[in-house]
Amino acid sequence: MTKSELIDEITAQTPGIPRHDVEIVVNTIFDSMTLALARHDRIEIRGFGAFVAKLRGSRAARNPRTGEKVSVPKKWVPFFTVGKELRERINQTKPA
Repeated sequence: MTKSELIDEITAQTPGIPRHDVEIVVNTIFDSMTLALARHDRIEIRGFGAFVAKLRGSRAARNPRTGEKVSVPKKWVPFFTVGKELRERINQTKPA
């Protein structure tokens, strides 16, 4: 599902709210989540999961094209852990 599909789905479920307003709310939520992760805050959505920024240490790697060794500096990467309720719902539904 893309962000525009999410906005369309919410708009369909809430006919009293214009699509433009739904788009503003969805963008605000994603912007807030992005800022929280940039501050290295944990985002926990009960029943869905948790987002956290983890520090990946520096390491030596290889350029796949040339085989040359390159140094990859340490960096922060987003990480998602699925919640118990979401995991159970996914496992009880049959794939299409």
